[in-house]
Amino acid sequence: MMINDFKKRFYIVLVLTVPVMLLSEMIQHWLKIHFSFPGSQYVLLLLSSIIFFYGGWPFLKGWWEEIKNRAPGMMTLIGFAITVAYGYSVATIFGLQGMDFFWELATLILIMLLGHWIEMKSIAGASRELELLVQLMPDDAHLVHGEQVMDVKTATLKENDVILIKPGEKVAADGLIASGESYVNESLLTGESKPVEKKKGDKVIAGSINGNGAIRVTVLHGVKDSYLSQVIRLVQDAQQSKSRTQLLADTAARWLTLIAIVAGLVTFFIWYLSGSTLAFAIERMVTVIVICCPHALGLAIPLVVAKSTSLSARNGLLIKNRTAFENSRKITTLVFDKTGTLTIGKFEVSKIVVLLNELTETDLLRYAAALEQNSEHPIATGILQKAKASSVPVPLAENFTAITGKGVEAIVEGRLVKVVSPGYLKETNISIPGSFRPAADETVVFVLLDDRLAGYISLADTIRPESAEAIQTLRENGIRSVLLTGDNRQVAESVSKQLGMDSFFAEVLPHEKLQKIKELQDKGEFVAMTGDGVNDAPALAQANIGIAVGSGSDIAAETAGIVLVNSNPKDIVNLILFGKATYRKMIQNLAWATGYNIFALPLAAGVLYKAGILLSPAAGAVLMSVSTVVVAINASLLKVKQ
Repeated sequence: MMINDFKKRFYIVLVLTVPVMLLSEMIQHWLKIHFSFPGSQYVLLLLSSIIFFYGGWPFLKGWWEEIKNRAPGMMTLIGFAITVAYGYSVATIFGLQGMDFFWELATLILIMLLGHWIEMKSIAGASRELELLVQLMPDDAHLVHGEQVMDVKTATLKENDVILIKPGEKVAADGLIASGESYVNESLLTGESKPVEKKKGDKVIAGSINGNGAIRVTVLHGVKDSYLSQVIRLVQDAQQSKSRTQLLADTAARWLTLIAIVAGLVTFFIWYLSGSTLAFAIERMVTVIVICCPHALGLAIPLVVAKSTSLSARNGLLIKNRTAFENSRKITTLVFDKTGTLTIGKFEVSKIVVLLNELTETDLLRYAAALEQNSEHPIATGILQKAKASSVPVPLAENFTAITGKGVEAIVEGRLVKVVSPGYLKETNISIPGSFRPAADETVVFVLLDDRLAGYISLADTIRPESAEAIQTLRENGIRSVLLTGDNRQVAESVSKQLGMDSFFAEVLPHEKLQKIKELQDKGEFVAMTGDGVNDAPALAQANIGIAVGSGSDIAAETAGIVLVNSNPKDIVNLILFGKATYRKMIQNLAWATGYNIFALPLAAGVLYKAGILLSPAAGAVLMSVSTVVVAINASLLKVKQ
């Protein structure tokens, strides 16, 4: 492991540096001692050579790789600096006039090894959240085979296998509960802080932690296709992808490398040609090159990326497009879908009105339920739950067809049945009875029997308790909130007013949502759109930032740059605030990584030499290493606010 390698090299070089410093003429002069023996200069050469070739090997190897790839960078600068220092010092041993600086070489390599060791530990810390995600998947599973239960490797599980999850154990695979009940902790996967009640037929996610009840789970797919595996792949891809900010940092690092080499050479020639010794001129050049190393600059963005991407994944915020995530700071308008996002999404039937004398409420409910059993829409769920609660038998529906954005139709018991929205009645010129007076918070679907209006069913959906707080937080951050829904105007207006939203669009069909997003963009708004990633795909693609919500079971929403596991509106707000915080960290790191050079470079070059202020190569290495550690610590302070 690279961290252990740098650690080992650091301690060996540390031990060797002590005698190198004791044998150094400069150190002896400073300490006012004299210590030498026959051949001591060759012992100094031997120890320094070990330090150079063994301790400096990672930098020399990196230098060669950068030259081979025609991409000079940090390793080029360090490799060049220590080679010049070593070459000059060796020459002094064999007759060149001047004083060696083997001790500077030793301390320079020592500090660079320490800096890299600390930096790698910081990088590992920034990616710790991803490692925790990986560790969530248990190695073994209890496979149920008839009456027997045997332990098998999780990787061998396949679709339709039945596994036993004992109390307190991690769920080994995505699946449906075949028997048993329990509370399952999914906080590390979805950000949902409270354990979720699970019973027969409910879905469980691999990596979640079972509560006090034993459950048997029917496996839905192998480990590589599990939700957790998809999240890990998504995080890895996002961490490796480069946004515009990263490309900017890479460009700046390349320029800083060139500046370091040019500044080092200019420093050398100015001091040497002005009469200074060769040793002094080389020392200034080495110090300038080391202090200008773009190491902190090269890490400024990747460290924040590693931290933010893995941390957000553990909070149910999945980043597919890093540029979209960083651009969340620009959002001026956030467009919300209503059902399941601002509202709980669980519709309950509040009223059934029959308009044909030949039918009863049970008949109307039976026909509607027959059509809705083919749908997973919250309204359909509400109607089916009402039918089940009323013990109404649901007949089969044949030739089922969706009427895009307006409803569904099918043949039930030989009759053409349609369940449609108010918009469909307007388009087909079917008159709504004058007694029709829905409440402001009710959603109504009409039932047509052989193209005659048979009645309507009213359903109500409750606003999420977190919605008002989320909208308020947006307002405090200067972001407008807009409701975009296919529901009727009264419902949309009621929800919008209750939550204090800025505006709303009602009775909007899926293909019209894109147009509404365009209208906002034409007004100069930077628009983020939230949707389910399926019906809202065109609008998500059109928006400046597409956020797919409530897609925990399908994180591959192609049109969205960001996927939220839960539909909680607070998660959407947290995402935007986290995006802003991440961008601030990036700018802070870039400012520090480049800014300290403004003061350090002139000092390294010897501008204040006459005032008695001079940085040694070792001091330059300390400053460079400290700047890297500051960048790493700053990145590690990034947090998702809840």
